[in-house]
Amino acid sequence: MKGFMNYYPFHIGDYISHTSHLTDEEDLAYRRMIDLYYHSEQPFPDEFFVARRVKSNPAVALILLQEFFELQDDGWHNKRADEEIAKYQAKADSARNANRIKSEKHSILKSTLESEPNQLLTNNQKPITNNHIKNIDPPDGVSVDLWKDFLVYRKRMKSPVTPRVLARLIKEADIAKMSLSDVLETIIFKGWKSFDASWVAQKQSGSAPQSNQAWRTNDNLMIAKANELGLHTVGLQRFEIINKIDATLRSRGL
Repeated sequence: MKGFMNYYPFHIGDYISHTSHLTDEEDLAYRRMIDLYYHSEQPFPDEFFVARRVKSNPAVALILLQEFFELQDDGWHNKRADEEIAKYQAKADSARNANRIKSEKHSILKSTLESEPNQLLTNNQKPITNNHIKNIDPPDGVSVDLWKDFLVYRKRMKSPVTPRVLARLIKEADIAKMSLSDVLETIIFKGWKSFDASWVAQKQSGSAPQSNQAWRTNDNLMIAKANELGLHTVGLQRFEIINKIDATLRSRGL
């Protein structure tokens, strides 16, 4: 793809040594010819083309072409300029390819997030394991498994759990009259980044969890529920399986 070079290296010493014998008219014409050659990134067809574009005459243009250029099948070439143009075009092609790849990756990620909003990993990310999670003890009343799931979830959201974040969650849980465990599960299941008591209806005190929801807190029941629905669970994190079950139940009106 032809482009337009706005810059090329100009070696003053080389230029003077090669052009000191030129007349003022020839020097001006040659200087303009070099600029035109780099800008168009193409060989010159003939002296008439050159003369008109550098405001000279065909006789002067032909003298300069014969001295500083080489006639090939497609026109008059300048060897040094061709080398610089080739470097420029290679660099430009590399930049275009990099931008194209970046744009394609962005489009794929955007499409994935739109079609699967709960999918937090891109295709080129390695699954996050417990070895990647900072060792933070679970708060009172929160199971180890749920706390690990929450830490994994927050890490994927690029929102680390800090004492300030935890204090805010505890405060909002108290306002919403929910246990901290329920708050953490709600955040994960809803795909939220945080929690505000105003986002959910307050729970009635003393209400026990329904028996048909027991699979949420028991791994064996959870896997059994997934198998019952015919869902694939290999390689998925606990909260991902729960999200998958919830989505299936909603889609089937169960």
